[in-house]
Amino acid sequence: MDFRLAPDDISAIRFGISPGHELCHAIRVLQRPDDQPMQWGWLRGVRDRVPREPFELMAVIIGADGYFPDFLTATPSWDMGPDDEVRRLRTVRPELFRADLTKMLARSSGRRHEAIARMFDHPIRARGMIADAWLELWEVLVAPVWPQLERILRADIAVRARRVTTDGIAAMVGGLHESVAWHGDGVRVRMRLHSELVDCRGSGLVLVPSVMSSHRCAVLTEPPAQPTLFYPAQGVTETWARDPEAASRSLGALLSPARAEILLTAHDPRTTSQVAADCGLAVSTASHHLTVLRNSGLITSVRDGARMLHTRTPVGEALVGAAI
Repeated sequence: MDFRLAPDDISAIRFGISPGHELCHAIRVLQRPDDQPMQWGWLRGVRDRVPREPFELMAVIIGADGYFPDFLTATPSWDMGPDDEVRRLRTVRPELFRADLTKMLARSSGRRHEAIARMFDHPIRARGMIADAWLELWEVLVAPVWPQLERILRADIAVRARRVTTDGIAAMVGGLHESVAWHGDGVRVRMRLHSELVDCRGSGLVLVPSVMSSHRCAVLTEPPAQPTLFYPAQGVTETWARDPEAASRSLGALLSPARAEILLTAHDPRTTSQVAADCGLAVSTASHHLTVLRNSGLITSVRDGARMLHTRTPVGEALVGAAI
Protein backbone atom coordinates (compact mmCIF):
# COMPACT_ATOMS: atom_id res chain seq x y z
CA MET A 1 0.00 0.00 0.00
CA ASP A 2 1.65 3.21 -1.18
CA PHE A 3 0.39 6.59 0.02
CA ARG A 4 1.92 8.98 -2.51
CA LEU A 5 2.52 12.54 -1.34
CA ALA A 6 3.66 15.69 -3.12
CA PRO A 7 6.52 17.72 -1.57
CA ASP A 8 4.06 20.35 -0.35
CA ASP A 9 1.94 17.67 1.36
CA ILE A 10 4.54 16.72 3.94
CA SER A 11 3.12 19.37 6.24
CA ALA A 12 -0.34 17.84 5.72
CA ILE A 13 0.62 14.64 7.55
CA ARG A 14 -1.24 14.89 10.83
CA PHE A 15 -2.31 12.72 13.75
CA GLY A 16 -5.80 11.75 14.87
CA ILE A 17 -7.69 9.63 17.39
CA SER A 18 -10.52 7.25 16.48
CA PRO A 19 -12.88 6.00 19.21
CA GLY A 20 -14.70 3.99 16.51
CA HIS A 21 -11.53 2.14 15.53
CA GLU A 22 -10.91 1.23 19.18
CA LEU A 23 -14.46 -0.06 19.67
CA CYS A 24 -14.44 -2.08 16.43
CA HIS A 25 -11.23 -3.80 17.43
CA ALA A 26 -12.48 -4.36 20.97
CA ILE A 27 -15.34 -6.31 19.38
CA ARG A 28 -12.79 -8.29 17.35
CA VAL A 29 -10.80 -9.09 20.47
CA LEU A 30 -13.96 -10.56 22.01
CA GLN A 31 -14.41 -12.75 18.93
CA ARG A 32 -10.79 -13.99 18.83
CA PRO A 33 -9.20 -13.39 22.24
CA ASP A 34 -6.37 -15.87 21.69
CA ASP A 35 -4.95 -13.59 18.97
CA GLN A 36 -4.60 -10.59 21.31
CA PRO A 37 -2.70 -11.44 24.52
CA MET A 38 -2.02 -7.75 25.19
CA GLN A 39 -5.78 -7.29 25.69
CA TRP A 40 -6.29 -10.09 28.20
CA GLY A 41 -6.15 -7.74 31.20
CA TRP A 42 -8.89 -5.60 29.65
CA LEU A 43 -10.82 -8.69 28.57
CA ARG A 44 -11.02 -10.07 32.11
CA GLY A 45 -12.84 -6.93 33.18
CA VAL A 46 -15.49 -6.87 30.44
CA ARG A 47 -16.20 -10.36 29.10
CA ASP A 48 -18.99 -11.12 31.61
CA ARG A 49 -20.83 -7.84 30.94
CA VAL A 50 -21.12 -7.79 27.15
CA PRO A 51 -24.75 -7.14 26.01
CA ARG A 52 -25.59 -10.04 23.70
CA GLU A 53 -27.82 -8.50 21.01
CA PRO A 54 -25.72 -5.37 20.32
CA PHE A 55 -22.59 -7.51 20.25
CA GLU A 56 -24.08 -10.00 17.79
CA LEU A 57 -25.20 -7.17 15.49
CA MET A 58 -21.80 -5.46 15.50
CA ALA A 59 -19.96 -8.76 15.14
CA VAL A 60 -21.90 -9.38 11.92
CA ILE A 61 -20.90 -5.97 10.58
CA ILE A 62 -17.27 -6.00 11.73
CA GLY A 63 -16.35 -9.67 11.48
CA ALA A 64 -13.34 -11.27 13.11
CA ASP A 65 -10.73 -10.19 10.55
CA GLY A 66 -10.19 -8.26 7.33
CA TYR A 67 -12.23 -5.36 5.96
CA PHE A 68 -15.09 -3.76 7.87
CA PRO A 69 -17.19 -0.75 6.76
CA ASP A 70 -15.32 2.53 6.40
CA PHE A 71 -18.26 4.46 7.85
CA LEU A 72 -17.38 3.08 11.30
CA THR A 73 -13.99 4.83 11.38
CA ALA A 74 -14.02 7.39 8.58
CA THR A 75 -13.18 10.72 10.27
CA PRO A 76 -10.32 10.46 12.82
CA SER A 77 -9.24 13.84 14.19
CA TRP A 78 -7.18 15.16 17.07
CA ASP A 79 -10.23 16.09 19.18
CA MET A 80 -12.57 13.24 18.17
CA GLY A 81 -14.57 11.90 21.14
CA PRO A 82 -17.13 9.10 21.45
CA ASP A 83 -20.08 11.51 21.33
CA ASP A 84 -18.75 12.97 18.08
CA GLU A 85 -18.27 9.48 16.68
CA VAL A 86 -21.78 8.19 17.34
CA ARG A 87 -23.32 11.49 16.17
CA ARG A 88 -21.43 11.17 12.88
CA LEU A 89 -22.46 7.52 12.57
CA ARG A 90 -26.16 8.45 12.80
CA THR A 91 -25.81 10.79 9.82
CA VAL A 92 -23.88 8.60 7.36
CA ARG A 93 -25.45 9.15 3.95
CA PRO A 94 -27.48 6.11 2.76
CA GLU A 95 -25.50 5.85 -0.49
CA LEU A 96 -22.21 5.65 1.45
CA PHE A 97 -23.74 3.20 3.90
CA ARG A 98 -24.83 0.94 1.03
CA ALA A 99 -21.49 1.28 -0.77
CA ASP A 100 -19.65 -0.12 2.24
CA LEU A 101 -22.25 -2.87 2.74
CA THR A 102 -21.77 -3.85 -0.91
CA LYS A 103 -18.13 -4.62 -0.09
CA MET A 104 -19.25 -6.62 2.94
CA LEU A 105 -21.71 -8.63 0.83
CA ALA A 106 -18.86 -9.60 -1.50
CA ARG A 107 -16.83 -10.78 1.51
CA SER A 108 -19.51 -12.76 3.36
CA SER A 109 -21.60 -15.88 2.99
CA GLY A 110 -24.37 -17.84 4.66
CA ARG A 111 -26.30 -16.23 7.51
CA ARG A 112 -23.92 -13.31 7.76
CA HIS A 113 -24.48 -12.50 4.09
CA GLU A 114 -28.25 -12.68 4.60
CA ALA A 115 -28.10 -10.36 7.63
CA ILE A 116 -26.02 -7.78 5.75
CA ALA A 117 -28.37 -7.99 2.77
CA ARG A 118 -31.30 -7.10 5.03
CA MET A 119 -29.39 -4.05 6.25
CA PHE A 120 -28.65 -3.09 2.65
CA ASP A 121 -32.37 -3.18 1.85
CA HIS A 122 -33.24 -0.89 4.80
CA PRO A 123 -30.26 1.46 5.24
CA ILE A 124 -31.91 4.12 7.42
CA ARG A 125 -33.25 1.60 9.93
CA ALA A 126 -30.00 -0.39 9.88
CA ARG A 127 -27.93 2.76 10.42
CA GLY A 128 -29.95 3.60 13.53
CA MET A 129 -29.65 0.06 14.88
CA ILE A 130 -25.87 0.09 14.37
CA ALA A 131 -25.51 3.49 16.08
CA ASP A 132 -27.60 2.30 19.06
CA ALA A 133 -25.55 -0.90 19.33
CA TRP A 134 -22.32 1.10 19.01
CA LEU A 135 -23.28 3.33 21.91
CA GLU A 136 -24.41 0.47 24.16
CA LEU A 137 -21.21 -1.48 23.54
CA TRP A 138 -19.07 1.62 24.02
CA GLU A 139 -20.49 2.17 27.49
CA VAL A 140 -19.58 -1.38 28.54
CA LEU A 141 -16.39 -2.13 26.62
CA VAL A 142 -14.45 1.10 26.24
CA ALA A 143 -15.91 3.93 28.33
CA PRO A 144 -14.63 2.50 31.67
CA VAL A 145 -11.04 2.44 30.34
CA TRP A 146 -11.18 5.40 27.94
CA PRO A 147 -9.07 7.66 30.21
CA GLN A 148 -6.26 5.08 30.28
CA LEU A 149 -6.61 4.28 26.59
CA GLU A 150 -6.73 7.92 25.49
CA ARG A 151 -3.67 8.69 27.64
CA ILE A 152 -1.68 6.04 25.77
CA LEU A 153 -2.85 7.34 22.39
CA ARG A 154 -1.94 10.94 23.15
CA ALA A 155 1.41 9.93 24.67
CA ASP A 156 2.20 7.97 21.52
CA ILE A 157 1.39 10.98 19.36
CA ALA A 158 3.60 13.18 21.56
CA VAL A 159 6.51 10.76 21.05
CA ARG A 160 6.01 10.67 17.27
CA ALA A 161 5.76 14.46 17.00
CA ARG A 162 8.91 14.83 19.06
CA ARG A 163 10.76 12.43 16.80
CA VAL A 164 9.84 14.49 13.73
CA THR A 165 11.66 17.44 15.29
CA THR A 166 14.74 15.42 16.26
CA ASP A 167 15.13 12.82 13.50
CA GLY A 168 12.89 13.96 10.63
CA ILE A 169 9.62 12.73 9.20
CA ALA A 170 11.09 9.70 7.40
CA ALA A 171 12.52 8.32 10.65
CA MET A 172 9.23 8.95 12.46
CA VAL A 173 7.23 7.14 9.77
CA GLY A 174 9.70 4.25 9.71
CA GLY A 175 9.27 3.83 13.46
CA LEU A 176 5.48 3.48 13.37
CA HIS A 177 5.56 -0.28 12.78
CA GLU A 178 7.77 -2.91 11.18
CA SER A 179 5.44 -2.94 8.16
CA VAL A 180 5.69 0.83 7.53
CA ALA A 181 8.48 2.72 5.77
CA TRP A 182 9.15 6.06 4.12
CA HIS A 183 9.53 5.22 0.45
CA GLY A 184 10.61 7.83 -2.09
CA ASP A 185 7.70 10.22 -2.29
CA GLY A 186 5.42 8.77 0.36
CA VAL A 187 4.52 6.12 2.91
CA ARG A 188 4.58 2.41 2.09
CA VAL A 189 2.70 -0.16 4.19
CA ARG A 190 3.04 -3.92 3.73
CA MET A 191 -0.48 -5.39 3.76
CA ARG A 192 -1.56 -9.03 3.90
CA LEU A 193 -4.44 -9.07 1.43
CA HIS A 194 -4.50 -5.78 -0.43
CA SER A 195 -2.33 -3.74 -2.81
CA GLU A 196 -3.07 -0.18 -3.91
CA LEU A 197 -1.49 3.13 -4.88
CA VAL A 198 -3.26 5.98 -3.09
CA ASP A 199 -2.73 9.49 -4.41
CA CYS A 200 -2.70 11.71 -1.33
CA ARG A 201 -1.46 14.79 -3.17
CA GLY A 202 -3.54 17.72 -2.00
CA SER A 203 -5.19 15.83 0.88
CA GLY A 204 -2.32 14.59 3.04
CA LEU A 205 -2.38 11.59 5.34
CA VAL A 206 -3.82 10.99 8.83
CA LEU A 207 -1.80 8.81 11.23
CA VAL A 208 -3.88 7.21 13.99
CA PRO A 209 -2.41 5.16 16.87
CA SER A 210 -4.46 2.28 18.26
CA VAL A 211 -4.41 0.35 21.52
CA MET A 212 -6.99 -2.31 20.65
CA SER A 213 -5.41 -3.28 17.32
CA SER A 214 -2.02 -3.75 18.94
CA HIS A 215 -0.31 -5.98 16.37
CA ARG A 216 -1.24 -4.86 12.85
CA CYS A 217 -1.74 -1.77 10.68
CA ALA A 218 -4.96 -0.87 8.84
CA VAL A 219 -5.82 1.77 6.24
CA LEU A 220 -8.63 3.91 4.88
CA THR A 221 -8.17 4.80 1.23
CA GLU A 222 -11.52 5.62 -0.42
CA PRO A 223 -13.24 9.04 -0.54
CA PRO A 224 -14.88 10.74 1.18
CA ALA A 225 -12.57 9.54 3.96
CA GLN A 226 -9.18 11.21 4.07
CA PRO A 227 -6.36 8.69 3.50
CA THR A 228 -5.65 7.23 6.93
CA LEU A 229 -3.11 4.82 8.42
CA PHE A 230 -3.94 3.14 11.73
CA TYR A 231 -0.87 1.76 13.52
CA PRO A 232 -0.26 0.02 16.90
CA ALA A 233 0.49 2.48 19.71
CA GLN A 234 3.65 2.06 21.74
CA GLY A 235 3.56 1.15 25.41
CA VAL A 236 0.65 -1.33 25.25
CA THR A 237 1.11 -4.12 27.78
CA GLU A 238 -1.37 -6.57 29.25
CA THR A 239 -1.85 -4.21 32.21
CA TRP A 240 -2.72 -1.10 30.18
CA ALA A 241 -6.35 -1.19 31.36
CA ARG A 242 -5.55 -1.40 35.07
CA ASP A 243 -7.70 0.72 37.36
CA PRO A 244 -6.53 4.21 38.44
CA GLU A 245 -5.87 3.09 42.01
CA ALA A 246 -3.40 0.48 40.78
CA ALA A 247 -1.70 3.13 38.68
CA SER A 248 -1.48 5.44 41.70
CA ARG A 249 0.13 2.70 43.77
CA SER A 250 2.68 2.08 41.04
CA LEU A 251 3.53 5.77 40.73
CA GLY A 252 3.82 6.03 44.50
CA ALA A 253 6.41 3.27 44.41
CA LEU A 254 8.15 5.04 41.55
CA LEU A 255 9.09 8.30 43.22
CA SER A 256 12.78 8.28 44.08
CA PRO A 257 15.78 10.24 42.78
CA ALA A 258 17.47 7.15 41.34
CA ARG A 259 14.40 6.10 39.34
CA ALA A 260 13.86 9.64 38.13
CA GLU A 261 17.45 9.73 36.83
CA ILE A 262 17.03 6.37 35.07
CA LEU A 263 13.80 7.57 33.43
CA LEU A 264 15.28 10.90 32.37
CA THR A 265 18.21 9.16 30.65
CA ALA A 266 16.16 6.36 29.04
CA HIS A 267 15.63 8.01 25.65
CA ASP A 268 18.00 5.51 24.00
CA PRO A 269 17.91 1.71 24.55
CA ARG A 270 20.43 0.60 27.19
CA THR A 271 21.28 -2.65 28.93
CA THR A 272 20.93 -3.02 32.70
CA SER A 273 24.71 -2.78 33.05
CA GLN A 274 24.80 0.44 31.03
CA VAL A 275 22.02 1.93 33.14
CA ALA A 276 23.92 1.00 36.29
CA ALA A 277 27.17 2.55 35.00
CA ASP A 278 25.49 5.73 33.76
CA CYS A 279 23.68 6.29 37.06
CA GLY A 280 26.45 5.11 39.41
CA LEU A 281 24.45 2.16 40.75
CA ALA A 282 25.10 -1.50 41.42
CA VAL A 283 23.69 -3.73 38.67
CA SER A 284 21.29 -5.38 41.14
CA THR A 285 20.01 -1.97 42.27
CA ALA A 286 19.55 -0.77 38.70
CA SER A 287 17.68 -3.98 37.89
CA HIS A 288 15.30 -3.39 40.82
CA HIS A 289 14.60 0.21 39.77
CA LEU A 290 14.03 -0.85 36.16
CA THR A 291 11.49 -3.44 37.32
CA VAL A 292 9.55 -0.77 39.21
CA LEU A 293 9.65 1.56 36.20
CA ARG A 294 8.51 -1.25 33.89
CA ASN A 295 5.63 -2.21 36.23
CA SER A 296 4.60 1.46 36.26
CA GLY A 297 4.35 1.48 32.46
CA LEU A 298 7.19 4.00 32.03
CA ILE A 299 9.94 1.71 30.74
CA THR A 300 9.73 -1.06 28.18
CA SER A 301 12.30 -3.89 28.10
CA VAL A 302 12.99 -5.76 24.87
CA ARG A 303 15.33 -8.72 24.46
CA ASP A 304 18.07 -8.32 21.87
CA GLY A 305 19.90 -11.64 21.71
CA ALA A 306 21.44 -12.21 25.14
CA ARG A 307 20.83 -8.58 26.16
CA MET A 308 17.79 -6.85 27.60
CA LEU A 309 17.41 -3.27 26.36
CA HIS A 310 15.41 -0.69 28.32
CA THR A 311 13.85 2.53 26.98
CA ARG A 312 11.02 4.92 27.81
CA THR A 313 7.45 4.11 26.77
CA PRO A 314 5.17 6.86 25.37
CA VAL A 315 3.75 7.32 28.87
CA GLY A 316 7.29 7.72 30.17
CA GLU A 317 7.97 10.24 27.42
CA ALA A 318 4.87 12.20 28.38
CA LEU A 319 5.89 12.23 32.05
CA VAL A 320 9.41 13.39 31.22
CA GLY A 321 8.07 16.01 28.83
CA ALA A 322 5.82 17.41 31.54
CA ALA A 323 8.69 17.44 34.05
CA ILE A 324 11.16 19.28 31.82
